[in-house]
Amino acid sequence: MTVQCPGSSQIRRKDKAITNQEQIIDVVKSSKICRLALADENIPYIVPVNYGYKDNTLYIHSAKSGRKIDLLKKNNLVCFEVESDVQIMPSDTSCRWTTQFKCVVGYGKAELLSDRESIIQALDIIMEHQSGKSGWTYNDRELSRVVIIKVVIDSMTGKRSI
Repeated sequence: MTVQCPGSSQIRRKDKAITNQEQIIDVVKSSKICRLALADENIPYIVPVNYGYKDNTLYIHSAKSGRKIDLLKKNNLVCFEVESDVQIMPSDTSCRWTTQFKCVVGYGKAELLSDRESIIQALDIIMEHQSGKSGWTYNDRELSRVVIIKVVIDSMTGKRSI
């Protein structure tokens, strides 16, 4: 994985770029919602999802059918965005309102995992990421309804306004 990604050289405010790879990963680890962007031919489609992160990979649970799954079967290239430490900073002047944040935009390739063992391993990663706890159990009915979207990250960039 590289920290540089397509378009990153076009960040207008270089002073806001997060260039340290560990800091970028910290944002991914501390965020809870990921916006997953897919392509529907030449139309963008973005959806917020819960996820887990481990070893340069995002794990996202999904129903076995639906628009996300249909699009990923046609084109497995994805973009994603996560943010943390978001706070609106009001002002007495309308154009002086701002937002403090840390965010990461990344690119990767998705694959669908549907075997029981892979699903359990991925759900464990997702649940630990979301809850901070391990040792979850899953019943067969739940497992039979789920597919995992595994996104191996090719590149990520970070930005902050704090």
